[in-house]
Amino acid sequence: MAKVAVVLCGCGVFDGSEIHEAVSVLVHLSRAGAEYDCFAPDADQAGVINHRTGQPVEGEKRNMLVESARISRGSIAPLSDLKVENYDAVFFPGGFGAAKNLCDFATKGADCEVRPDVERLIQGFHGAGKPVGMCCIAPVLAAKVLGTKNGGPGVSVTIGDDAQTAGAIEQMGSTNVAKAVTEACVDTANHLITAPAYMCDAAPHEVYEGIGEMVDRTLARIGAPAGA
Repeated sequence: MAKVAVVLCGCGVFDGSEIHEAVSVLVHLSRAGAEYDCFAPDADQAGVINHRTGQPVEGEKRNMLVESARISRGSIAPLSDLKVENYDAVFFPGGFGAAKNLCDFATKGADCEVRPDVERLIQGFHGAGKPVGMCCIAPVLAAKVLGTKNGGPGVSVTIGDDAQTAGAIEQMGSTNVAKAVTEACVDTANHLITAPAYMCDAAPHEVYEGIGEMVDRTLARIGAPAGA
């Protein structure tokens, strides 16, 4: 049985993990018979958004670990507890939290910085030849950490066909491969599997289907040699 980690960063599309995407990952993992543990940074979100109005809530703070526990039904550990050697793969759902909390791509684009603990994990799984699954905006994390501008090999990911984000990925020294919402991009050399999810203007069932493709292809790569 595969044992995988899922990295969350809050609860809600505008300031944390996108709930539909995160739950889709968990449901597909469960259906595939994979064992999973959820993790999140034990730190404050970059900000708090009123999801009814879409406006920032001034003066309010929310902890990523506490908020992510809403999605994981309370079963979650600090990201600092995630050890590469204990897992076969890792998944990063999307949502603005991936671009605000796990890095600052939302404000800095290609010049963003990735949280050191997240960068360590991406490099660790990549270095161990263990697959990494990402969806929606989360692939920018791998594009940055493993991009040629950061001393990496450069990776192929998909965030759909959003030209501005694709341009930022290119500036990082990686490549965006345009994919439809129900498709996944598989970078076999780097064990990286991505899906566009809500980067596309899509219905929830289409996002669910595409994430299922990403999950299945990620699980299929556990134990696969690079390039296979």
